[in-house]
Amino acid sequence: MAEGAATLQREPTEKEIRLVIAASSAGTVFEWYDFFIYGTLAGLIGAAFFPSDNETLEILLVWAGFAVGFGFRPLGAILFGFLGDRLGRKYTFLVTVTLMGIATAGVGLIPSAASIGLAAPIIVICLRILQGLALGGEYGGAAIYVAEHAPPEKRGFYTSFIQASVVGGFVLSIAVVIACRALIPEQDFLDWGWRIPFLLSIILLFISLWMRLKLSESPVFQAMKAAGETSANPFKESLTYPGNPKRIFVALFGITGILTTIWYTAFFSGLSFLRGPMRVDESVVEWMLLIAGTISMSFYIVVGKWSDRVGRKKPIIIGAIASLALLFPIFWGIGSLANPGLEQSARAAPVTVSGAACEYDPFAEVQASPCGRALQDLTALGVPYSIGEADAAEVTIGSESYSYEDLPDETRRAIIQAWLKTNGYDFARQTPPLTSILGIIGLLLVLGVLSALTYGSVAALLSEMFPAKIRYSSMSIPYHIGAGYLGGFLPLIAGYIVAMTGNAYSGLWYTIAVVGFGLIVAWWGLPDGPPRDFKDSGQDPPASPVLP
Repeated sequence: MAEGAATLQREPTEKEIRLVIAASSAGTVFEWYDFFIYGTLAGLIGAAFFPSDNETLEILLVWAGFAVGFGFRPLGAILFGFLGDRLGRKYTFLVTVTLMGIATAGVGLIPSAASIGLAAPIIVICLRILQGLALGGEYGGAAIYVAEHAPPEKRGFYTSFIQASVVGGFVLSIAVVIACRALIPEQDFLDWGWRIPFLLSIILLFISLWMRLKLSESPVFQAMKAAGETSANPFKESLTYPGNPKRIFVALFGITGILTTIWYTAFFSGLSFLRGPMRVDESVVEWMLLIAGTISMSFYIVVGKWSDRVGRKKPIIIGAIASLALLFPIFWGIGSLANPGLEQSARAAPVTVSGAACEYDPFAEVQASPCGRALQDLTALGVPYSIGEADAAEVTIGSESYSYEDLPDETRRAIIQAWLKTNGYDFARQTPPLTSILGIIGLLLVLGVLSALTYGSVAALLSEMFPAKIRYSSMSIPYHIGAGYLGGFLPLIAGYIVAMTGNAYSGLWYTIAVVGFGLIVAWWGLPDGPPRDFKDSGQDPPASPVLP
């Protein structure tokens, strides 16, 4: 920024900064609540809008709808990044929060597929697209708005409240679902009560708008506008500004790829893993995630403040290395505490399926072979299996073998489940003892620490990486490509891997692959040293404290 523009800036007062952090964080909580409530109620959404005889296909379609919203986040980043760099930070993220609230409430008003057929999932997908567009503009606007108000020596600390607010949105979605379950009879909640959390978005929207309308424009943007230094085409300049292609590549893979896959593994995979293959009672799962998520919010603030002293790179590298080492042991530990009987049964009576054309397609409504249908049933039951070499159409459970070839479709799953029960498998919903619940919460908190290390300082880091006049676009585009595709597709891809392998833990390999590559990029592309603002860095020195 030119010297003349810089002199037009006024240092915000402490009161103004507190209002900025509170309003931006509250809006971020509400907006991510809108996005995450879809994932929190995935099972009921599948039954209402994506019904299928193949339960695995039903949940994969829900996650595909989840991924569609994420897939449109980069387009939202381009659109609202352009508006944010041209028209201002404040009014742009007022638009994004409005769009998000309206789209989320709309999901709660859509009739079920049983009432309007194919139109129901189509409308859901369209609303998810609107949510994705809105979220593509929200995070960058809120993060930059706080960063441009914060003094440089406290930028990591102040912006960490935005990072914690993302977790806050997930926690709020869990809390609202718990409250609705407590206040609404179970059958009524399954029939219509699940729509209430979506409709509550209207109330949250008005609260967020009220808070954000009290804010003034970012002082950095005001100074640029007064000096006539705003970008004419922020999207084009983001791709052509000296050094920006490298910075965007590092932001995409070395920052966002790491943080987003760890985040969704910690919270969404943890939620799906406990509800699904571990068969833990849903209310118990929700309470465990609520407690772990609420405590985890503080970790992001601690890491953000720590990064102001040690730099932004160190926490990310430590978090990525620790994640590669600990993800499998953490989930093994959660599994052994949540449902030890399943693990014992799988060891004592392993399941092997053999037969002709023994292949399973999770996206097929009807499997092509009897063996594929048997695999579909085992996957739906959450039972690990291996595929044998024999041609006989048999399911071997421990030392016992059963023929599945002539089982009627209407009762096949019940019959296979009865075979499994005879050999020691328990399909009742589990309520672990208190000591196990506390152990699971402890392991979820370890996942929260891993996420905080890779996420807590990111808003400050991305704001420092790019020049002010194209900052909104430059940081939003790689962030939402990474979060939209690498993270948003994680539940779908991990679910598909689990369905194809019959191993409840195999989906973690996707996270390991993305984090492993991201670690290499971050080590190469993120320089060491104390944080420094972009304007202090000069022209792209290779070893500068922050990429210029």
